[in-house]
Amino acid sequence: IVFSSFYQAKEKFKKELKIEGFLYSDLSVLASDMPYFPPEEEEENFEDGIHLVVCVHGLDGNSADLRLVKTFIELGLPGGKLDFLMSERNQTDTFADFDTMTDRLLEEIIQHIQLYNLSISRISFIGHSLGNVIIRSVLTRPRFRYYLNKLHTFLSLSGPHLGTLYNNSTLVSTGLWLMQKLKKSGSLLQLTFRDNADLRKCFLYQLSQKTGLHYFKNVVLVASPQDRYVPFHSARIEMCKAAVKDRHTGPVYTEMINNLLQPVVGAKDCTLIRHNVFHALPNTANTLIGRAAHIAVLDSELFLEKYFLVAGLNYFK
Repeated sequence: IVFSSFYQAKEKFKKELKIEGFLYSDLSVLASDMPYFPPEEEEENFEDGIHLVVCVHGLDGNSADLRLVKTFIELGLPGGKLDFLMSERNQTDTFADFDTMTDRLLEEIIQHIQLYNLSISRISFIGHSLGNVIIRSVLTRPRFRYYLNKLHTFLSLSGPHLGTLYNNSTLVSTGLWLMQKLKKSGSLLQLTFRDNADLRKCFLYQLSQKTGLHYFKNVVLVASPQDRYVPFHSARIEMCKAAVKDRHTGPVYTEMINNLLQPVVGAKDCTLIRHNVFHALPNTANTLIGRAAHIAVLDSELFLEKYFLVAGLNYFK
């Protein structure tokens, strides 16, 4: 009876979906066939080098924000020779400008590698929100050039890669504007393209002209249409209807997207993956303003466990 009602509910859900896709329960093969809690290995062998995973939080966040992401990767890939750096150097001031935060993150990564005398075989980055822009900025620095050929996966969770233009939430746009004024925030000024009168001289446009993403084996963009803090199209790095109609800013927007995607699409060893996420959210104020979906990629155990089992673990193997 339980199985029967489950299948009936599943078929009903499929019919109600307005997008094409498939459910994980329909798959015959699991994303990971490793047990969650394997027998402990007597001695770990790190001769081949380790896989460093750098986790970078977002605006007004801290180093604990991505702890569940780290937990589910570690559970799913036991013995994976993974070392996590939970970035904390920017947690006291995420309202600084991006160049300042880039300097801090870059220094933190290099110090971590030197302090623990790590032999690095691969480097992956996981960013949330604004943290993804800091990660992309680090890739462009001369001091990071040595590590470019070790880049493996860039997992972007709700990253404002195209800034916060064309946000369909007036409430959030007003809130960000007020926050920028109160905090005198360089990063929020840059995300809204108000750091220069010439849009092509704005930080985000100039960052789009610098290469970086195509060095990764996997560029994974996770976005949710329920997220009002970071526009869906910005997290997915794609055009939106408002930009197509905008004759002033639209062409600049198009150039940014081409700047970012052409090197990735043209690289033989780089795969671009986009995941759209729909969360089951309660009817609260946080849901209404889109904050709930923005942070659900960090604190929803249900989402994170399913995401990594279905797809996410593959990018860190």
